[in-house]
Amino acid sequence: MSETVSASLQGVERDIAAAARRASRDPATVKLIAVAKTVSEHAIEETILLGQRRFGENRVQEAKAKWPALKERHPDLELHLIGPLQSNKVRDAVQLFEVIHSVDRPKIAQALAEEFGRAEKRPRLLVQVNTGEELQKAGILPSETDDFVGLCRDDYCLAIEGLMCIPPLDEEAALHFALLAKIAARLKLKELSMGMSGDFEKAIVFGATYVRIGTAIFGARQPDKK
Repeated sequence: MSETVSASLQGVERDIAAAARRASRDPATVKLIAVAKTVSEHAIEETILLGQRRFGENRVQEAKAKWPALKERHPDLELHLIGPLQSNKVRDAVQLFEVIHSVDRPKIAQALAEEFGRAEKRPRLLVQVNTGEELQKAGILPSETDDFVGLCRDDYCLAIEGLMCIPPLDEEAALHFALLAKIAARLKLKELSMGMSGDFEKAIVFGATYVRIGTAIFGARQPDKK
């Protein structure tokens, strides 16, 4: 087993617990998602042996190649889709993932509702909010989030559990975490997926229930395979 991965995972777990205690929160209310984008099955297996059970992937196709065998060996794993979801990948996503963080437009809500009508499995759902209103980034605009969550609930009978955001790289992340927390409180949503390797401690202060951490555990990400 790699001592580096072991030490990194344990260090992240300690930092999460410390940040939660500083925020007067129970560390158990902050759930670590180990982001495994481009990470080998071998490295993932190492973290599983260390007790990690929640993992995140950005792409359905990559997850489809890696996770069926891993989940067969470890049935208690919980896989989260944290990247954009295309409508033609909804069926695979519903089968692969336990939680989908990137519900972000009516077309995806409709596709999920239709697939839920066919499939026995129903992943838990979060709405991705584009808090920075960036043109190149997925997510519903903050001003449209209330109506969109209502659409998901009322028109498509989807149980939305929370919100997710990815702050702009060149802006103070805390402002975006505060905005997401405010919207979630207004909508009475319990889950907040926010915070990555560089800013998860700030996210915990603002109520993050899921933190998505890859680099701090597995090291620098390998280039995407096209």
